[in-house]
Amino acid sequence: MTGEPLEKFKFDTVFEATGRVIAAAPRPKRTYTTDEVEQIRRASEAAGEARAMASVANRQAEALAVIAHVVQQALPSLAGVAHDHRVGSAELALACGRAIAGAALDAAPQAPVRAALEALAREIEAAPRLIVSADAELAQGLQAALDETAQAIGFPGAVQVRVSPALGANAFTLDFGDGSASFDPAAAAERVSQALHAALAAEGLHAEPLIPGAPAPDAQGS
Repeated sequence: MTGEPLEKFKFDTVFEATGRVIAAAPRPKRTYTTDEVEQIRRASEAAGEARAMASVANRQAEALAVIAHVVQQALPSLAGVAHDHRVGSAELALACGRAIAGAALDAAPQAPVRAALEALAREIEAAPRLIVSADAELAQGLQAALDETAQAIGFPGAVQVRVSPALGANAFTLDFGDGSASFDPAAAAERVSQALHAALAAEGLHAEPLIPGAPAPDAQGS
């Protein structure tokens, strides 16, 4: 067994055989000067402050560890909330888009047909006839508007407007023999909605992290 060497017990006070004290331990100081008292006070305050600061630092570290643990556990739930918020925002944007598009079509229902005719100017320039099918409400007054547009783009053929009960509101088709084009605002809005929801479903909870630079929730669990 190894260790520090043992020291013999030392008596603080040593007596002779006659009882006379030949060696006495130094007595503790009982009185202090004002300067000594001030030094002791300062030393005690510094030691107490150091212990208090160390205790505060330890408690802060413990509190930060608890906060980090709670936040780490909450991130998956927050990611789900953020995803639901993105879906809700997308739904709101779609609803606003439908309302704006509907108001625009109500204000200028013939504008999409005329724009389509202008866009197809090259494709239809050799066609002898252009047949435009639309719902009854859109077809009213459409003949004169399309004749004016055809003249403006230099289309020499005849433009015929027909009513098609199968078409929805503000929907139309352009048939120029070698090809055709169609527009259905309701179907277009549905395609946009499906594409957006498909993108959101594919993204799922793998969107940008809530905290920049932090790993995604699924990566944290792996």
